[in-house]
Amino acid sequence: MTQPNRTPFVGGNWKMNTTASEAITLIDAVQSGLKGDLVEVAVYPPFVYLREIGSRCAESDILLGAQDCWHEPSGAFTGEISTTMLKDCGVTSVLTGHSERRHVIGESDELVNLKTKAAIGAGLVAVLCVGETLEQRENGQTDAVNESQIKAGLAGVGKDELGKVVIAYEPVWAIGTGKTATPDDAQDAHTKIRALVAEMYDQQAGEAMRIIYGGSMKPGNAGELMAMPDIDGGLIGGASLTAEDFLAIIDAGATQKV
Repeated sequence: MTQPNRTPFVGGNWKMNTTASEAITLIDAVQSGLKGDLVEVAVYPPFVYLREIGSRCAESDILLGAQDCWHEPSGAFTGEISTTMLKDCGVTSVLTGHSERRHVIGESDELVNLKTKAAIGAGLVAVLCVGETLEQRENGQTDAVNESQIKAGLAGVGKDELGKVVIAYEPVWAIGTGKTATPDDAQDAHTKIRALVAEMYDQQAGEAMRIIYGGSMKPGNAGELMAMPDIDGGLIGGASLTAEDFLAIIDAGATQKV
């Protein structure tokens, strides 16, 4: 079961999907279907719809998130979005190091760290994403990859800032493929991530850190995954684009609240 001091966190990453009308219909359906506040819920719509979705989120307990940010506050960075701009739209959380940013766009660990620190410095919750590729998993490198990405991502982040961090373990091979780590495999990775945070900071920090699973979590497996003692929620991709599915996952998280 989830520890009492770790409120489950379920985030819906819409990626590059929805039109404005579809996004509004989706958030309205999610908002109307929420049954309580046992789970912290966030949505990460495309940048261009942040204000429209933010106006809806302001009427509920749903947190408005951004899929990425730039680490400088302003300047000649064509196409980038600063944390100041995000906060101006009502954003309270931002994804950093998502696998698609790392492996499709080509972001380095160093850049992910700069973005993570910028988000924290702006008072935003940084959802730091880590995880291995299929090749790395088959070569037995899962733990080493997670350790490397977490140490790099949290470099320069103090213990007093960890309350603004959620770690999302997202095995790259399970994203959008329909494949999912077994609950035991996911739990093993989460346990080791928690131990790593405790090693980097202290036991209290390790116990307090929310670590969520981001590899094809769906209504059919959400309950079993979130029943694991070290899985504190989920970062949901495709299933977050259907209100019924997203709400079912949120409900599954609520049942794990001690």
